[in-house]
Amino acid sequence: SSCGDTGTKNQSILSIFLLGILGGLIALLTPCVFPMVPVTVTFFTKKSTDRKKGIANASLYGFFIFLIYALITIPFHIASKTISPEIFNNISTNVVLNLIFFTVFVVFALSFFGLFEIGLPSGLANRAGAKSSIGNVIGIFFMAGTLAIVSFSCTGPILGTLLANVAVEGAWPLTAGAAGFGLALGLPFALFAMFPNWLKSLPKSGGWMTDVKVVLGFIELALAVKFFSNADLVKQWGFLKREIFIALWVVIGLCIVIYLLKRLFEIKRISSRSPWIRIVFVLVFLATTIYLVPGLTNTKGANLKLISGFPPPLCYSIYENPVNCKKGFKPLDDYELALAKAKKENKPILIDFTGWACVNCRKMEESVWTDPVVDSFMHTEFIVVSLYVDERRKLPIADQVNFKTSSGTDKPIITVGDKWATFQTENFGATSQPQYAIISPDEKALTRTKFYTPNAKEFADWLQCGLNTFKDKK
Repeated sequence: SSCGDTGTKNQSILSIFLLGILGGLIALLTPCVFPMVPVTVTFFTKKSTDRKKGIANASLYGFFIFLIYALITIPFHIASKTISPEIFNNISTNVVLNLIFFTVFVVFALSFFGLFEIGLPSGLANRAGAKSSIGNVIGIFFMAGTLAIVSFSCTGPILGTLLANVAVEGAWPLTAGAAGFGLALGLPFALFAMFPNWLKSLPKSGGWMTDVKVVLGFIELALAVKFFSNADLVKQWGFLKREIFIALWVVIGLCIVIYLLKRLFEIKRISSRSPWIRIVFVLVFLATTIYLVPGLTNTKGANLKLISGFPPPLCYSIYENPVNCKKGFKPLDDYELALAKAKKENKPILIDFTGWACVNCRKMEESVWTDPVVDSFMHTEFIVVSLYVDERRKLPIADQVNFKTSSGTDKPIITVGDKWATFQTENFGATSQPQYAIISPDEKALTRTKFYTPNAKEFADWLQCGLNTFKDKK
């Protein structure tokens, strides 16, 4: 049957590009970048012999900033051509990498709190700065490179956060995110050169930029918790159960609110101006923190559907009997057992390619699988098997082999995850999760596969289509 998806439903290139722009705009407000905008624009407009030349040079400067950030993702494209296609998925599920990301994000946070500065080697900035005096295009390129280097202590953590969270999507999404980031940083230089009067409306550099950095530091800590949670879920350590995870986010939210309130009162004492922007941010973070609080309880309100998939699963709880954990249906986790059961009961198999650290997989399980129609299908009409592509448990020695892939390369199959990840890529041509496949007991595909589908009715219609195809082929 032709029902199903023709491609993944992960974040689109456009949405990641827009996310990159958002990250670039945030970086633009940091102390390392914001003061450079009027200084650099004035430099180009005053140094040039005429206004058109000044606008052209400033625009070229902005373009080179965009280009530099887009080019830094080239190694990922090289890696995607020379390494296993699951490399980007492994980035998001590998325990060691997630613990490294956790450590890096804590370091980023401490840097934003002002304990130290993260920077590239000063010699690199000096060499780039020296070459910026070379005439015209080459000089402007090195000026853009100098900005990218000297602003790294502010932009590095933000860009790193963006790329780390998008890495699972592949090389081109990484490029889209970095390009969006570079565009947001570079475009203002061209715009302010074209419309120099806009410079007068810019807020003056000051303490608000430090506030931006501190708030970003707390957000980095929240993301660090997420990366540690990924490792915890893959290894099932039980360190960061759902309520502990949410409690840490609540504490971080309260810290942001307390910090902003403290700064608000300090400003009120020395200025008569109304700090309404800070008040808005206080209210936003306060509302977010209050929303998270029910997640600490064992009540229906602990579901927190707006952030479904980000905290650990509802069943991964400190409570013995979590009220939101529906344990009525449990898929098999052994493909051979599912195949034998399907032959015995003459039912189609629903394969669920999933992962311990897969956010969208948890969203599907919590919001779609619990739909009465979908739940009924999975209980009565299908043999459901969940195959974890990030399962790090090693296969028995006899099952550990070197597998020759369809591309002709040899791939070692050492862990259970290696086995199912290869099974997915070789038979269903995808490396992202969740991916769902409906096959017959004789292992023939009955439909196209289905990816992340938050609409329960759409998912149920696909299941019905697969079931109809199976019955027609009997």
